[in-house]
Amino acid sequence: MISYAKKDAMEGFQFIDIILLAMVAGFIVLRLRNVLGRRTGHEPGRDAPPEAPVRRTGENVVTLPPGLSRRTAPQSVDIEPAYQGTPLEAGMVQLKMADPSFSAEGFLQGSAKAFEVIVSAYAKNDLDTLRGLLSPDVYAQFAGAIQEREERGETFTSELVVLKPPRIESLDMRGSAAHIAVIFQSEQTNVTRGKDGQVIDGSPDHVESVTDVWTFSRDTNSRDPNWMLVATRSVE
Repeated sequence: MISYAKKDAMEGFQFIDIILLAMVAGFIVLRLRNVLGRRTGHEPGRDAPPEAPVRRTGENVVTLPPGLSRRTAPQSVDIEPAYQGTPLEAGMVQLKMADPSFSAEGFLQGSAKAFEVIVSAYAKNDLDTLRGLLSPDVYAQFAGAIQEREERGETFTSELVVLKPPRIESLDMRGSAAHIAVIFQSEQTNVTRGKDGQVIDGSPDHVESVTDVWTFSRDTNSRDPNWMLVATRSVE
């Protein structure tokens, strides 16, 4: 039979064990809270959407319209100040999203050179040069006119006296293809001569003002940086 003294001693030891276990458990809980952190009531839940990033605004920065995925488009697009707040702005933003390296100024400089080269090549019946700069449909039109001229034995000369800085009339994206219509205002002399060399149309001494609208296109998914002439029209 266990004596009361021995029984009291055993109960004391059991009480000490319980205290030690409680201290160890408390220590473990504190460590877990330090490692895992604790909620303060301001954290988003697991299903809460991430906070929207701050959109920068500046003199030449245009914020994107709502609904665009952050994973597929940058948060802002830099466009040249001359096109901000104009009817061209939306198309310019779309083009810059598809091709961030696009520069309207650089494009217009290149289009002016293309205009000069194409006008000269057409006058000289230079089909090889035209083939590399025109779409198949426009090339067929130019080649057909040159063929008819040659069949009649006629020659054509054209001189650009003045070419004003070109301007963009319209800009739009059709899928991945960018289309830009450019207004060219120039002063030209155009002369057509017959088989005998006599002038049958125009005059080398008469300078006429000509306004053309040429549309250039480029697939922004292509590695080819060149633009093709896809349509032409004259403005009376």
